[in-house]
Amino acid sequence: MKFILQIILIAILSAAVEFILPWWSVAVVAFIVTLVMGGKGGRGFLAGFLGVGLCWLVVALCHDVANEHILSARMAVLFKLPNYGMFMVVTVFIGGLIGGLAGWAGALLKPVKGR
Repeated sequence: MKFILQIILIAILSAAVEFILPWWSVAVVAFIVTLVMGGKGGRGFLAGFLGVGLCWLVVALCHDVANEHILSARMAVLFKLPNYGMFMVVTVFIGGLIGGLAGWAGALLKPVKGR
């Protein structure tokens, strides 16, 4: 239950922070949430990956559906991807990786903080 709460908290806070701060601020959110809520390194990575990935998926789909997939289709051509769906997968994976590494760092720093 704590793990699911951590994922949801990372996703909601990341979405809120992206309206004000730059794109990399989601890493700071994942880091702080996993540092405060604790957990092991692997679970911290997975929570950050799923939380930020979910956030970026929802935001990217909202923007993509609003403009009828025009921008994502053009970006897919630019990156030589087969279709706009693959571009969305790559986008979510990159966001998830950023959040996962930040969450992992926060989870691994927790034992050092307690000393």
